[in-house]
Amino acid sequence: MNLRSWMMLSVLSFAAFACNWTANAKDESAGGGLPDAKADLTYAPAEDEDADKPVRREAVLAGGCFWCVAAVYEQLDGVEKAVAGYAGDEQRLANYKAVSTGATLHAESVKIIYDPRKITYGQLLKVFFTTHDPTTLNRQGADVGPQYRSAVFYASPEQQEVAQAYIEQLDAAKVFDKPIVTTLEPLKQFYPAEDYHQNYVENNPDQPYVQAVAQPKVEKVRKAFKDQVKQDDAGD
Repeated sequence: MNLRSWMMLSVLSFAAFACNWTANAKDESAGGGLPDAKADLTYAPAEDEDADKPVRREAVLAGGCFWCVAAVYEQLDGVEKAVAGYAGDEQRLANYKAVSTGATLHAESVKIIYDPRKITYGQLLKVFFTTHDPTTLNRQGADVGPQYRSAVFYASPEQQEVAQAYIEQLDAAKVFDKPIVTTLEPLKQFYPAEDYHQNYVENNPDQPYVQAVAQPKVEKVRKAFKDQVKQDDAGD
């Protein structure tokens, strides 16, 4: 982003290395080596439900640069939209200029609007832990500060329980070389980011940060979760 040190070639190289990292990823073709979540949120349709009527649920996750996180989820079947934004602090501080300083409590976050009949909350979490480093505190590659922390902003006790159970499952299985430091934070409010941050990767494919950091994450998902990628994206 325009305020970041990625403009320097050395930082870009380091960021590219970091974004390709998958701790103990034994088999990327099988979901980056991560197990499926044992606990999940299942969708139970009502008896009189119209099968053609859209069903929407929301999840808010933070895993470093929101350009990258949004691009990862936008290509998944069942995800209607991935909105870049801010979570963790009050509305008056929910702007890029303030958040990018690291002085607010906000994290760069993404609100994922999805159809639970096509993709589950647990599957969203599996993708989340596959595509960023959940063991580095307040850091993703060259992006450093609490605004880049790994966090799950839960909107219900059920989301909290599933996320907590999955973190414990991954730690117990020693999937990562170090303990997971992802925080579980109650979602008080989500504030969409400025318009130019939305669909940033798609709109700026030649931007250096996008090429060095975001695109490798996108490609990792296309490989590791190829059965869950939208057909239009899979054929790109």
